Amino acid sequence: MTMSTQQQNKKVAFITGGNRGIGLDTAKALGAKGYALVLGVRDLDKATDALNVLRGADFQAEAVVYDAADKGTDAAVAAYFEKTWGRLDVLVNNAGVLLEGLGGNSTVDGSDDDLEATFAVNFFAVTRLTRALLPLVKKAEAGRIVNVSSILGSLTLHADPKSPIAGSKAFAYNASKAALNAFTIHLADALKDTPIKVNAIHPGWVQTPLGGAGAPEPVDGSGRASAKLATVGADGPHGGFFTADGPLPW
Repeated sequence: MTMSTQQQNKKVAFITGGNRGIGLDTAKALGAKGYALVLGVRDLDKATDALNVLRGADFQAEAVVYDAADKGTDAAVAAYFEKTWGRLDVLVNNAGVLLEGLGGNSTVDGSDDDLEATFAVNFFAVTRLTRALLPLVKKAEAGRIVNVSSILGSLTLHADPKSPIAGSKAFAYNASKAALNAFTIHLADALKDTPIKVNAIHPGWVQTPLGGAGAPEPVDGSGRASAKLATVGADGPHGGFFTADGPLPW
């Protein structure tokens, strides 16, 4: 589909895993700021409800197939933005998996398959997609990349036995988010002489299928921190790790 001239004048954001949870709430927050929204989903049928919600709020919203497990969808997403928009203003790498419990001893006893599958989605897919879309982000006036990480990726806090996350040693998930944080730092350095800003966000422990029903924070409002980083000005942070309330230690 080709957008009209009026639509082309809007900034456009791509949110992976944008059909539910934190991703959908991020889309709502960006839609409220006037962004056109493109949701990356594995199955277009599963985007119907999310698109109805967004369009019902009078937001411009579409969905494209993006599957972290399918390398071919990276090129298809890039081709969509090249043809339809000619650029990408905001990339929110939101899709992720948690395949183990937060307690226990997964560092020693965890499944090798779970470790590989977790890194495949939480790290390798993110780096691959970002590299595929980076030429389009560079075509934007001032591109923004937000990597949805987790406080559980903080090596500083994990090394402190008195920290609030000291007992949450889900090795595969935590290590994949630490790797994502490293990618954030390195990508920010690679783009330091451009208008692009790259940051990582911990959205909180949210009541999503990943976070669980017992999480303390509701889905409503969970995407505001990601949206805030996605819309920072030229004087905003670059190469940082944040919660909604401020910076986190790596």
